[in-house]
Amino acid sequence: MLKRYLETQIRSDLKEKMVFIGGPRQSGKTTVAKKFGPEDSYLNWDYPKDREHILKLNLPSTDIWILDEIHKYKNWRNLLKGLYDKNKGQKDILVTGSARLDLLRRGGDSLQGRYHFLRLYPLTLDELSSHKQSDLEDLFQLGGFPEPFLLGSKKASRRWSQEYRSRILQEDIGSVELIEDLGKAELLLINLPQRVSSPLSVNSLREDLDVSHRAVSRWLNIFEKFYAIFMLNPFGAKGLRVLKKEKKHYHFDWTVIENEGARFECMMALHLLKRVHFLNDSEGMDYELCYFRDSTKREVDFVVSKKKKPILFVEAKLSQVSMSPDLRYLKRKFTDVPAYQIHFRDGKDYVNAEEGIEFMSAQRFLSEKLSLILK
Repeated sequence: MLKRYLETQIRSDLKEKMVFIGGPRQSGKTTVAKKFGPEDSYLNWDYPKDREHILKLNLPSTDIWILDEIHKYKNWRNLLKGLYDKNKGQKDILVTGSARLDLLRRGGDSLQGRYHFLRLYPLTLDELSSHKQSDLEDLFQLGGFPEPFLLGSKKASRRWSQEYRSRILQEDIGSVELIEDLGKAELLLINLPQRVSSPLSVNSLREDLDVSHRAVSRWLNIFEKFYAIFMLNPFGAKGLRVLKKEKKHYHFDWTVIENEGARFECMMALHLLKRVHFLNDSEGMDYELCYFRDSTKREVDFVVSKKKKPILFVEAKLSQVSMSPDLRYLKRKFTDVPAYQIHFRDGKDYVNAEEGIEFMSAQRFLSEKLSLILK
C-alpha cells in the first residue's frame, strides 16, 4: 500500500491533540485515516448506522476514533469538543472530510487549541516508490489523484476528471453555497484551464460570461475554498514595480489543461504548494508561494517567500531553452536567493556561474533539491 507523506506527522500529532485532515476530495484522506486504527474504529456520517452510533455517542472501544464527514452534522464542533475534553489522553481522535472541513472549521472557535489541521494533497514525485523520469511522465499524463494515477490509463484519467468536476460542483459546492446560475459557474470552471499560466483578469471573464464582476469574483473564491483551484498572489518587494491586482490560478487536477507547457507549469505549482503548505501545517512556518510580474511584463513563474522575503525563484520550461531574461533580472535584484530554471524534458543540468542560476531537470529538482531548499 502506498505510504502518504502525512502519515508520520499524523502519528506524531495524535499524541498531542485531535487531528483534522482536509484537502481536495479524493486525494486519499479516508484511505490514510483508516491506516491508524482497526476497521471498527472508523465511523462515516454518511452511513445511517454509523450516524446513529455517533448521535447516541455509542462509539467503539478502540484506542482511536476515526470520524469521516462528521462536519455535515450541524453541531459537530460541540460534539468533538465534548468527546475530546472527556477522553483526552485516553482516546485519539482523527477527523477527515471533504474540502468543506477546512471551510467550516473556521466558523467558530469552540475547538481552538484542541486540534492540529493538516492538508493532504494529490501525489507528487517524492511520494512514489521510485523517482525516475518515467514516474514524472506518468504524473504529467494521469494526474496526481491516487485513483486515476494508480489505474494507469489515460482514458480512465479523462473519465475520472470529468466526473470529478461534476462532483465538486454538485456535491461539494452545491450543497453549501447558493449559486443562482450554476450553469455559468460550471462554464467558468470548464474554461479556466485555458487561462493557466497567465494572470487572471476577472473583467475579461465577466465579459466572456456576461455576468457581473462580483459574480465571477465570488465563484473564483468558492472554487478556491473547495480545492478546485488554487491562486497565487504577485510577489512584491521594495524596488520592484509589481502589478498587485491580478492573481494566477492553477488546478489540483492538472490533466484538464491541454497545453503541455501550461500543464507542466501547473504540475510544478502543485509540487511547490504542497511542500509549502506541509511545512506551514507541520512546522508552523510562514512560507508563501507567489509569482512575479512587474509593470514592464517581466514575469517569473514562482517565488517562494518566508515572512514576505524571497527565498527561492523557479522558472518552469517544458524543454531546455536559453536563460530567461526575467529570471536573470530577479536574480540580480536578490543575489542571495537561489534561482532555478527547470526543464521537464530534453535538457542537461548545469550552473551559469556568472548569473548564479541553475538549470536543472524537473525530475532531479523535485526528487532531490526541493526538500533541501524548503525545510
